[in-house]
Amino acid sequence: MKQIAENIFRETLASLDIRAALERKLARNGSRIAKPSGEIDLRDFSEIVAIAYGKASVAMAEALAGILAPDFAVDGVLVSPTVAAIDLPGWKIFTGGHPLPNAESVAAGEAILERLHRCHEKSLVIFLLSGGGSALVERPLDASITLEDLRELNALLVGCGAPIEEINAVRKHLSATKGGRLAAAAPRSRKLTLAITDVPAHDDSALASGPTLPDPTTVGDAYRVVSDYGLLEELPKTIRAIFESKLLKETPKAGDRIFANAEFSILLGQHELMHAAHHACESQGFVCICDNATDNWPLEEAADYLLDLLAQHQKANRGQHVALLADGEVRSPVTGNGIGGRNAAFVLTCVQKIAGRRIAILSAGTDGIDGNSPAAGAYADGQTFVRARSFDLDERDYLKRCDSFTYFSQLDDAFITGPTGQNLRDLRVFLSY
Repeated sequence: MKQIAENIFRETLASLDIRAALERKLARNGSRIAKPSGEIDLRDFSEIVAIAYGKASVAMAEALAGILAPDFAVDGVLVSPTVAAIDLPGWKIFTGGHPLPNAESVAAGEAILERLHRCHEKSLVIFLLSGGGSALVERPLDASITLEDLRELNALLVGCGAPIEEINAVRKHLSATKGGRLAAAAPRSRKLTLAITDVPAHDDSALASGPTLPDPTTVGDAYRVVSDYGLLEELPKTIRAIFESKLLKETPKAGDRIFANAEFSILLGQHELMHAAHHACESQGFVCICDNATDNWPLEEAADYLLDLLAQHQKANRGQHVALLADGEVRSPVTGNGIGGRNAAFVLTCVQKIAGRRIAILSAGTDGIDGNSPAAGAYADGQTFVRARSFDLDERDYLKRCDSFTYFSQLDDAFITGPTGQNLRDLRVFLSY
């Protein structure tokens, strides 16, 4: 069952072809390409500027360059957490940091803003965004904020248990590259954003902290998040001073003229992920259902809900192998200094709940990265609890220390893929056999 679960995950990712998705979306016919509101003619522009960043940025940039070649050249900036040897003439390439920004993240932010500021009414700017962009590209609005300040802030926000929309409310109001401010950097240009999204379907502005979209959050939201989670005293000194003095600057909102020539479109997202995973489950002989209700739920609540749903699915399909698929992020506050992430923590939460039952669970990040671990996630089944006890492993202790990767590594059940070049939602696969 472990191999079957891993096969379902890998087959799902293999079927999500970035080049094919971009070709379908742009539907290039000579000099004309598609966009949400209709076609545009590339000959109407004196330059095509591309800004690509996120965990899928390399594949997206290569796909765009290939689609436009040889007739149209691209002047681009590419930022990725891992950049191997790639052939992209005309592109400046940066290796940004993730999950925390690094010096190249800030250098990339500077390069992107500088290039956008040179754009004009005859510029077509194509943004290629994918998950992870919030850390990969950064430049603080306030020059007194250092890279170390940004790293401390990000670690604090990610570890406090706040959902992504609240984390972004803070980050957007401190950054020159988030919350619509990249759109503002090229106000006269035609702008098209194409996205591979790892955020909820209703919250596009959470992807990479919404650099090209109107920001629905306000400075009031940012102040509230810091207050509600008791973060003020823990903030780096320079950022704490900004919050104490109420000096945050508001982000661009819906109706601002900078968005008049801007459009946003999803290449791959929740729908495509679940459709591909559903097909992969059925190809393995499982009667499959999908559920997206547990996004942003606490670990324990999500585990109980999904296991109960699986039991109902089993009852309705007696004598058959059944599968349940769920996506999205579960909340896993950092309470220790161990190694792991929310996917392995979710599986660890389920270990005792499925003990002795004919159930297998795999939860993994589609980017191949789970928190601060080298794994994508983890696997468990009805025998894991007994096996772990034979190694004197207590799941409650490892959960408390946020050390889920160490727990599953000792059982050879950590799921390691390496970076996948994709970044859709986390995927949880439940199998009953």
